[in-house]
Amino acid sequence: MTAASGGAQTARPTRLPRSARRKQLLAAAQQIFVAHGYHAAAMDDIAERAGVSKPVLYQHFPGKLELYLALLDTHCDAIIAKVRDAMLATADNKERVKGAVRAYFDFMDHESEAFRLVFESDLRNDPQVRQRVERVEQGCIAAVTDTIISDTNLPGESARLLAAGLVGAAGQSAQFWLANGRRTPKAEAEALVAALIWRGIASFPLQGGASGGTTAEIG
Repeated sequence: MTAASGGAQTARPTRLPRSARRKQLLAAAQQIFVAHGYHAAAMDDIAERAGVSKPVLYQHFPGKLELYLALLDTHCDAIIAKVRDAMLATADNKERVKGAVRAYFDFMDHESEAFRLVFESDLRNDPQVRQRVERVEQGCIAAVTDTIISDTNLPGESARLLAAGLVGAAGQSAQFWLANGRRTPKAEAEALVAALIWRGIASFPLQGGASGGTTAEIG
């Protein structure tokens, strides 16, 4: 029927711009993957959650793996950016350590549970997934390494090793905190881990020697 005949018209589905539709599909896929894991998730379920037909879903992603990898890329880039932002946000290295620790705790504690895709994936043996997960660690280490090199007299490999220790401590502590049921309040947990890391990293002198090169702290 038409509107002129007094009948109700059937509403057509809203057409979204391609970028908005892609974002919508990724959000729906994340909910399904987090709830069921990669292997148990079905493209039918993702399409239904997004409120689209399977052909629409396949217009954007040729298969389930491609959709999963796109999600991984999004979240891997996000946590690397958070750590890098923590390094660039201030010249106070103590605050940088706190920011890096907070980045991991925020990621693990986010209501979306996106951390499960990165750190608890049931597809970790897939080379493409493993490469992305490793990229998170390497990207975060690189961000911290750049800061350590610019602030201390340490050579590159030594700075990288120190950065790996910082990133490892922050990441493992955040994962343990979550798995242990958040028994320690989040702010307190972050402060404890940051204090532990800072006590070690603060012993390296500043590049050029602040206060005549005699300071024992890098912030």
